[in-house]
Amino acid sequence: MAAEKQNEVKISPMEENKENSIDGSLGLEILQIIKDSQQQHGLRHGDYQRYRGYCSRRLRRLRKTLGFKMGNRHKFTGKKVTVEMLSDNRHLLLVLMEAERAWSYAMQLKQEANTEPRKRFHLLARLRKAAKHGEKLEKLCESPRVDAKTKLEAQAYTAYLTGMVQFELQEWKSAMEAFNKCKTIYEKLASAFTEEQAVLFYQRVEEISPNIRYCAYNIGDQNAINDLMQMRLSAGGGGGMMAEKLETLITQTRAKQAAVMSEVEWRGRTVPVKIDKARIFLLGLADNEAAISQADNEETKEHLYESLLAECRDTIQAVREEIRTDVKQRERATEGAESGKVSNLQYLHSYLTYIKLWTLVKRNESMAHALQAKLKEPQTDENKRGPRPQDLIRLYDIILQSLAELSSLQGLEEDHTFQKEVALKTLVYKAYRCFYIAQSYVLVKKWSEALVLYERVLKYTREVQSKAKSLNNSLKNLPDVQELIAEVNAEKYSLQAAAILDTEDVAEVPPPQQIKDSTPLSDRLDNFRLDPTLLSKQPNLVQFPPDFQPIPCKPLFFDLALNHVALPPLDDKVEQKGKGGITGYFKGFFGFGS
Repeated sequence: MAAEKQNEVKISPMEENKENSIDGSLGLEILQIIKDSQQQHGLRHGDYQRYRGYCSRRLRRLRKTLGFKMGNRHKFTGKKVTVEMLSDNRHLLLVLMEAERAWSYAMQLKQEANTEPRKRFHLLARLRKAAKHGEKLEKLCESPRVDAKTKLEAQAYTAYLTGMVQFELQEWKSAMEAFNKCKTIYEKLASAFTEEQAVLFYQRVEEISPNIRYCAYNIGDQNAINDLMQMRLSAGGGGGMMAEKLETLITQTRAKQAAVMSEVEWRGRTVPVKIDKARIFLLGLADNEAAISQADNEETKEHLYESLLAECRDTIQAVREEIRTDVKQRERATEGAESGKVSNLQYLHSYLTYIKLWTLVKRNESMAHALQAKLKEPQTDENKRGPRPQDLIRLYDIILQSLAELSSLQGLEEDHTFQKEVALKTLVYKAYRCFYIAQSYVLVKKWSEALVLYERVLKYTREVQSKAKSLNNSLKNLPDVQELIAEVNAEKYSLQAAAILDTEDVAEVPPPQQIKDSTPLSDRLDNFRLDPTLLSKQPNLVQFPPDFQPIPCKPLFFDLALNHVALPPLDDKVEQKGKGGITGYFKGFFGFGS
């Protein structure tokens, strides 16, 4: 926070006063100011607490600059901005920052209310306070000193805050009226200015459009969910506040529709769906798949796949927890396992797992198609690493792993048709994986290995064609095998030609000056070779540090003769000590014995 305060740009009085009109009237670029402040102080990453701190600090600076003190250090004295005070547009900015501070606090509480529902009451109080400050700003802008554009922007800003309050209170009709008023004003402002100035107004219109459609759905418009899905598609693969808002509104809309959904049918078995999260997910599954098929670029498609997979994982986790906590269901499952039939909850878990794994297969296949297209494009930049066959091999490995998990789903072990379909899909993707392994061998000129792998691809495709006759519509959602066969045949002929040319080529010996050798000059004095590195700043003259060389070891001498020498006795040389006792002690002490 301290670093943020140091890096915060402080606006001088002249800069804040530059928005006054030429004719002397007051003007304030309300939407431009709040958008710039939000992007620079936390809202780019959804950090509302940081933005609220910025609003508080800017309010303090404004009050200090304007001399607008709220009492002293001992006593608080409330003070309001009145029309008579409007001599500077910073008085309007003061009220705007108060509204933004209350709004940012409300949005921060909305994030925290997901885990702490009691904070919703505080959230509504702060939103009402923000709307109250917005109304105060609109009344101040009614003064003849304020220009027309600022008046319109203040009306639109107040309508937006009022719509947010009504939206949180679930007063759909009032919220829709307020949002429509805000949208109309911004559209009129956008049409009155140049294209560069109108971009910001159109962005605000796009932000409130999902709220309007959601209000329309709650009022009774059943087509609103389709409009929200189209908005999510047009929003693209990027994240941000717009995408999060769309996801939230779509989830809320599906939650209302899921109340009427009670069961689902899959592979001839009807399963009751009692978990709300599973109902919402299954209800939106068809819409998500349709949105993926309608996506016009790979980035959007990848984002939709990731969103669907994340939602599917959460749903599977909810079902798994339900299975774990339901003791009676667990007992029933063991009885059903003995009779060969799984429980409804376990079968629902298998169905959701099937959706997750098959979505993974389709996503990796979509990524593989994009890589295949890039692989066929000519390489323009040699320094930039392009796609390689190894990248595709990795994708097909993941696909085959997902198919292996599909074949072991609980409750489908005895479904022979399902097992045959999975085996057929496995053969198709094995053929494609084998094809790109062969392509990787071609790049390193291993012709015989590549030719064997191409034959293996043809073998897989023949098995696919023979097994597909017994299964109707089994190749409908799979890659085209005929196209792969044609491509393999073409590659085989080109490979045979390249192999023949490669054996006939004589290995060219590069000229001496092009030979790259790291041998130092001291080791090749007998061989002449032009080496330009000898004239550089780091010539390769000798090997440094030099290698270790063996040398004779210094001899060690051991004195072994001493062990065989017989030493003469020294008993006569050793002084014998007398045994005098205490008498001798005293004699020696007094000198008598000497």
